[in-house]
Amino acid sequence: MRAFIASSIGVTCAAVLALPLAVPAGAAPDTRTVPAESAGPVDVPGSTQSLPMRTLSAPSGRSTGDPTRAAAPEQGLPEREVHPFSLVGVVWDDANAELHGTVQVRTRATGTGAWSDWQDLETHNAEHSADPGTAERDSGTVRGSTAPLWVGDSDAVAVRVRPEAPDPQDRTGSAVPLPAGLRLELVDPGEDPRQLPATDTGTAVAAGAMSAAAAQVQAATTVDGRTAALVPSVLPALSKARSEAQGEAEAGLAAGSRPYIGPRPRIVTRKGWGADEKLRERKFVYTSKVKAAFIHHSATGNNYKCSQAASVLRGIYRYHVKSSGWRDIGYNFAVDKCGNIYEGRAGGVTKAVLGAHTLGFNTNSMGIAVLGTFTKSNPPAAAVNAVAKLTAWKLGLFGANPRGKVTLVSGGSNKYKKGKKVKLNVISGHRDGFATECPGARLYKKLGSARTSSAKLQGR
Repeated sequence: MRAFIASSIGVTCAAVLALPLAVPAGAAPDTRTVPAESAGPVDVPGSTQSLPMRTLSAPSGRSTGDPTRAAAPEQGLPEREVHPFSLVGVVWDDANAELHGTVQVRTRATGTGAWSDWQDLETHNAEHSADPGTAERDSGTVRGSTAPLWVGDSDAVAVRVRPEAPDPQDRTGSAVPLPAGLRLELVDPGEDPRQLPATDTGTAVAAGAMSAAAAQVQAATTVDGRTAALVPSVLPALSKARSEAQGEAEAGLAAGSRPYIGPRPRIVTRKGWGADEKLRERKFVYTSKVKAAFIHHSATGNNYKCSQAASVLRGIYRYHVKSSGWRDIGYNFAVDKCGNIYEGRAGGVTKAVLGAHTLGFNTNSMGIAVLGTFTKSNPPAAAVNAVAKLTAWKLGLFGANPRGKVTLVSGGSNKYKKGKKVKLNVISGHRDGFATECPGARLYKKLGSARTSSAKLQGR
């Protein structure tokens, strides 16, 4: 997820103030969150604490050797006790402002009282957002943000944001200030839903009573756009023949036309992973087709168990909506390290739902996030296989060949200017549409095998 930039990022070490632990007045959820959230009512799980940062140290010319060209002040918060949380991120006021520097956090584990080492947050996260000129991007609520980091149950935190030092070779250059309005976001994802199946062998409670198509119709036709109570927690896997029959019916194809549609894999619905439907915007937004799939890593770290994946998703969802100001979670689907597949942005798993995952290429595409960070770690085979299964089915519904090429029109990114026609793989990595490290070098190398497996599942 880190965008490639020409200048190097200063990582000069500095001591962090260690102050006595105390719960500050600012530790309560700020006014940008729904006031009732912190009380934790049954129908609104989870909460968000939003803490404004302050200057930690005065500028010093030490990093440049020239006291007249000091780096901008470091910001952050010293060690402090807070309400329980499991996911952390940093946001700022201007979504178009880039944070040139490093962001690090330390957290204290609930129960053991052990403090973690300093952990980096991915600062270049702007490429995961709605396209320029869209209603979501221009809503006035979108903020700049780091990628969130899953830290597990924690009750104390410290954060430091170090600006990039001026280039010592550029004698006319000045220090780059940090973005205005830096805040530390601490997310409690709330409790898991009662009947969340944890493995591919799980059985949905309502699966036999309701087809996937009926569930989606019910969800899409509720008066206020919220997920209906009848929607199952899990959509069970279907055979290839049944998947093709449903695809034919929904696409209006003639019976026996034999479309290349892979068998639908088991999918945990938003209800299954416990999405609070009161957080997102009510209406759904669609694009014309799904011509391509962009593969991402969430960059939330690999320190989670598969049984915690639903909590990680609820944390990302809340961070995208309440902290970053998006209309819903950005990804259309997510995959955990055990290969479980999860519904992402609301609107129906068979539909062409407009996401906010690949800046410039959200139209006519879908975004799949593999939960974890795969820059230096290999993705589990189960996760790669799940990507193949999901794309074989979903791309098949729209007649797309996983091993093929597709031409998309850029909505504007740091790699392709707005309006440029770009030829891409039908299954692409995020870095194919934006100059970024996402989905991580190790996951990106697996996309070739995912394309081959996906095509075979379609019967090609």
